[in-house]
Amino acid sequence: MSESKPLVGVLALQGAFEEHQQCLEKAGCRTKQIRTARDMEDIDGIVLPGGESTAMGLIGTASVHDGKNVWEALKEFTATKPVWGTCAGMILLAERCVGASAVIENGQSLIGGMDILVCRNYFASQISSFEMATPPPPSSSSDEDAAANTTTYPGVFIRAPAILAAGKDVRILGKVVATPCRQAAVVLNELETKIKNGEKVIQMGVVDALERDQGLHYKVVVKPHETEEEKKEGTDETDNDRDRDGTISLPGAADGSNAREVICAVQKNHILCTAFHPELTEDYRWHSYFVKMVAESKNNKAS
Repeated sequence: MSESKPLVGVLALQGAFEEHQQCLEKAGCRTKQIRTARDMEDIDGIVLPGGESTAMGLIGTASVHDGKNVWEALKEFTATKPVWGTCAGMILLAERCVGASAVIENGQSLIGGMDILVCRNYFASQISSFEMATPPPPSSSSDEDAAANTTTYPGVFIRAPAILAAGKDVRILGKVVATPCRQAAVVLNELETKIKNGEKVIQMGVVDALERDQGLHYKVVVKPHETEEEKKEGTDETDNDRDRDGTISLPGAADGSNAREVICAVQKNHILCTAFHPELTEDYRWHSYFVKMVAESKNNKAS
């Protein structure tokens, strides 16, 4: 009976892989820790957890088994089977990344597959971690799922990245309004200059925020996701009024005039990305959503 449940792997090179396993099993699937290319041979889907994307990349490209490293196997897997990247995992699935680690000689090691531009550490450092209301996962056709997804989802952001832009084939599942941290703000200014100059940016390293602060003044402004009722009630408010309401103050981020609407959740076919950490809550809706993606993919291949 249990063999009929989808088997979902969780990349276990570094990060919150055990927490994801617990949530996935609560959502109704079997799980397996993935450390080598061979480990992926029997799984139906995989989760790339939050953690440190640079460390995962270094381990994944160095760990070779049967002539293939984990990164090569993940690229092949991502092309055909369901994959979910959370926080650092989302960075790894991005096609383009800015604010990449300065310690990596040839740039951040990305798996790719999702046509998004990601800014690493957009929401500041570890001490600036916070929780805010975010959009819930999409509802299925069942009345039970539709009812469950009328409430917002508690998004946990820990040194979280943000999606700055998404390709036309990418489905945007959630947005939040938030200011970049000091370092991310400087990176974005540099990025905007490059775009104005007609440059095509695939990866861009960290810019020294202390030496190149470009006159920015810092204080955080984060606006939680609005429910549909709140949107209707707020139709007569100005943009400034909306920015003032429901904001959260955090250390180390820019002032309200530098706030941006950034994307925090996307999907493209069988690939799912979230900037936050669903594995650190007791709300299993995003894990249930992914398990359904995996089950549908498995059933389609069997039919």
